[in-house]
Amino acid sequence: MPEAAEPLKLFSVIIPARDEEESLPDTIADIYRTFTASGIAHEIVVVDDGSSDGTWPVLQKLKQEYPTLVPTRNGGRNGFGRAVVWGIDHSRGDAIVIMMADASDAPMHAVKYWNLLNEGYDCAFGSRFIKGGEVIDYPRVKLMVNRLANFFVRIGFAIPLNDTTNAFKAYRRTVIDGCRPFLAPHFNLTVEIPLKAIVRGYTYAITPISWQNRKYGVPKLKIKEMGSRYFFICAYVWLEKYFSRGDYKQPKPPAK
Repeated sequence: MPEAAEPLKLFSVIIPARDEEESLPDTIADIYRTFTASGIAHEIVVVDDGSSDGTWPVLQKLKQEYPTLVPTRNGGRNGFGRAVVWGIDHSRGDAIVIMMADASDAPMHAVKYWNLLNEGYDCAFGSRFIKGGEVIDYPRVKLMVNRLANFFVRIGFAIPLNDTTNAFKAYRRTVIDGCRPFLAPHFNLTVEIPLKAIVRGYTYAITPISWQNRKYGVPKLKIKEMGSRYFFICAYVWLEKYFSRGDYKQPKPPAK
């Protein structure tokens, strides 16, 4: 178990959204209800990442119903990773969870993340592929590519985590700040943050989570476009792990 840490005060949910006008009402409603019922002080930072549909008007309407919703527009270049970083930079929480706009991530598992962080862990990582985990309507080809990629990441970094590529993870803000600067502008940010956190010595817990396929819209992740980008980020962090001689590693706290 990690050492006791100061209780966290605000949980920032970061949701990148590109053309998600149909998905956002259910996604935000579910997060708001779940967090409110659990007594978690939170903000839901949704980043409109260059949408061409009605995402922004929908967010303005939802803001009237959900007081913790914080809509913002990515003012720079578009891309999943850039949108996430924009959301982080425009959030106020001392803990952060990245969730998808398509309701594929269960808010009850984000509550579990919050509790793990409050136990003193620096990071909370979910896995859909351990006992208690679940995937619903996962496309077969995407699943095969996912398992192969995560196998190589697990072996290459010698870590127990077998679901590194999933974006749905939570961090103390100190971890986010300690892993900057971020290089990944696209979905490869989903591996850059957790791998850097692990390599740099932050503590983490792994817990089973579920995932379900979207009801509306189309997936934004294009596997054929991301292969070399994932490889680049993994190679970059792998070089840090084995060749930086610990220059970026989190210093251990002094013994009490």
